[in-house]
Amino acid sequence: MPAERDPTEREAGLLNTLSVEQTWHFGGALSDVAQARDDAAAFLQGLERMQTPHAPDAPDDVLLVVAELASNAFTFAPGPFTLRLRAVADTVQIAVEDTNPTAPEPRRFDLDGRGGIGWHLINALAEETITTPGPRGKTVNVFVRW
Repeated sequence: MPAERDPTEREAGLLNTLSVEQTWHFGGALSDVAQARDDAAAFLQGLERMQTPHAPDAPDDVLLVVAELASNAFTFAPGPFTLRLRAVADTVQIAVEDTNPTAPEPRRFDLDGRGGIGWHLINALAEETITTPGPRGKTVNVFVRW
């Protein structure tokens, strides 16, 4: 009779291969930025019930990235945008597809409130960022440790 595996070992292996994903579509209104953040917060609450984040501030890091990407989509790519969150193993992928084909670039930030800090914050929190062109714009993918 073969030896039975420890259930905690089996569950740990499942968490390493588990993928949880959700997508939201927004029309491009200013209120969509807050809604995207709220939707992401609900997603992360569910994720926390399945897998504890590596650090207490990991959910806040993801939410900051979501808010910055949604805000950038509203500001620089008028029109609809899509937010997709995907959790795999110890990483959350935040993907925002918008209508502007231009890849984001760091700007000099302005202390008078004209922005420029968002892309720097995103890159400080991210393990990796990848921008891919699409048929109607681009998708910005940000990978944050969970």
